[in-house]
Amino acid sequence: MAEAQFPVMGSTGHLLVAGDPELLARARSRLEELEGLWSRFRADSELCLLNASPGRWVHLSAPTAELVSRAVRAWEVTGGLFDPTVLPALEQAGYTHTFEALPRDLPTGAPPSPAAPGCAGIEIRGERVRLPAGVRLDLGGIGKGYAADLVAGELMAAGAAGACVNLGGDVRATGSPPGADWWVVAVEDEARPGTDLAWMALTEGAVATSTRLRRRWQRQGRELHHLIDPSSGAPATSDVASVTVVAGEAHWAEVLAKAALIAGLPAGAALLEAHGVAGLLVTDDGTAHRAGPWERFVSWSPNCPGTSPAPAG
Repeated sequence: MAEAQFPVMGSTGHLLVAGDPELLARARSRLEELEGLWSRFRADSELCLLNASPGRWVHLSAPTAELVSRAVRAWEVTGGLFDPTVLPALEQAGYTHTFEALPRDLPTGAPPSPAAPGCAGIEIRGERVRLPAGVRLDLGGIGKGYAADLVAGELMAAGAAGACVNLGGDVRATGSPPGADWWVVAVEDEARPGTDLAWMALTEGAVATSTRLRRRWQRQGRELHHLIDPSSGAPATSDVASVTVVAGEAHWAEVLAKAALIAGLPAGAALLEAHGVAGLLVTDDGTAHRAGPWERFVSWSPNCPGTSPAPAG
C-alpha cells in the first residue's frame, strides 16, 4: 500500500493506493490541477472566471462543466437545500479568504444577506455555462467530493488494484485494499476531536461528513460558520450539528449531508431515507440518530461489540 498526505483544497488530502507507488504522484498532481480550476480564492481559476462573467457564455474544461452540472442537479433534487449560489451570502458572513487566512474574530458587522438566488437561471450547453446576473457559485464542498470521485476512478483506470481518496473527510473508496476485504473509514466525533463515533466498512462507495462545528469564526461576539441556509442567506441554525452519509459517490454523499444538516433532524432524516442512503445525524445535545441502512456498514461503534479502534489522528 502506497500512502501520502498533503494539503489540498483547503484541507488535508490522504491517498491510499494498492499498486504502483508512482500513481500517488500522478494523483496528487491531478488534485492540485482540479484545485486550480475550482478554487474561489484564485483569480485565474475557471470558477472565478465564470463568476466574473454574468450574462456571458463561458467555455469551461470538461471537469468544471460537469461539476457545475452536478451542482445544479443537486440543487434540483434536494429542493434547494443544497445550493451552490450561496457564495454572496458566504462572503457576507465573512468567509472572504481561505480559512487559514481568515481572522477568527472579525471586527465589523455586515447587513443581512438575502436568500440565495438559486440555480433556475443557470444555462449549460455541453462545456459552456452562462450565469445570470447576480448569481455566483461556491463549489467548495461538492468540488472536494467530486475530485475524490474523479481521482479514485482515474487511479483504477491507471492500473491500481484499489484506491482510497480522502479530501478533508470526503472519502471515496474503490477496488481492493491489500490484505483486507474492505476499506475502513473512521467517522470522527465532531464535538470531541480525536475520538470516533463509528468505523464504517466499505467494499465500494463513499463517506462524507458535513458539520457546523468546524470552520467557525466570530463577528462582534456572534459565532458564525460556513454552512449557509439558502432560504435565509445566514449560517444554518438547525438542531443538527453534523451529518455523515454513506453513498455510492463522494460528491453525492457531500450534497446529502449538507442538505440534511440544513433541513434539521426530522426533515433531514426523511431526505436521506428518500434517497436510499445511510446516514448519522448528530444533534446539538450529542444524540446520534441513524437513517437508512446505517448499521449495514458499521464495523465498530462505542455501543456495539468489538475492539475499540485507536484514536483518530
